Amino acid sequence: MDLRGKRALVTGGAVRIGRAICEALAAAGCDVVIHYRQSRDEAEALAAALRRNKAVQAWAAAGELEGEEAAARLMAAACERAGRLDVLVNNAAVFGKADLWSTTEHGALADLRTNLLAPLFLIRAFARQCRTGAPPGPVPGGKVVNLLDRRIVADDTSCVPYLLSKKGLAALTRLAALELAPDVTVNGVAPGPVLPPPGEGEAYLHDKAGRVPLARYPAPADIARAVLFLLESDAVTGQVLFVDGGQHLLGNGV
Repeated sequence: MDLRGKRALVTGGAVRIGRAICEALAAAGCDVVIHYRQSRDEAEALAAALRRNKAVQAWAAAGELEGEEAAARLMAAACERAGRLDVLVNNAAVFGKADLWSTTEHGALADLRTNLLAPLFLIRAFARQCRTGAPPGPVPGGKVVNLLDRRIVADDTSCVPYLLSKKGLAALTRLAALELAPDVTVNGVAPGPVLPPPGEGEAYLHDKAGRVPLARYPAPADIARAVLFLLESDAVTGQVLFVDGGQHLLGNGV
């Protein structure tokens, strides 16, 4: 897909990795709807900054990610701003650090709703809008990229609900790729440690993030480049691209 003139929705697009993805899309000539839940100021500032590139448009769109109706409202809001979308990037996520013994129903459902169920319902709504109002002939192609985690191929017992949700999203990536082919491609990017948690410094990664074979942690721009590669690749679907310096090769206990 040539991204010039296309329109994308990026969930959680106002900050951190989401921001880098929005900036990369705009640099490639793609209009961007920047979804946010709490980061209104950051989303609006980013949209204004991206609009300074006269070749693209950018909008901020608020929305919860807690159910089928919420996903439908967000998709409708994005389409109201941008028109029919060509790209969906499911980036928004929550992280609950709870082991088997400390996991609660409330905490588990929070991770599953945002990290797995919201992408499921957004993918479905996206595929439907790709067909709605399409001109006669083959259905226009759509592109979906889901943000995963390198731990989908490991078993980290410190974050049970989160890891279940991301492993489920990896499975959904493959299932949706089969179901929506040939009209929509669905792929995933699985980052390793990229940024320290809010409030922590860069030293946090070196102290807590574990060994990396390449001795280099990926930057947000590395993740964004992987997303663009998958969006621009018309012969790739159902794939997961690890961007983690090789950390997924080490398995458990990293």
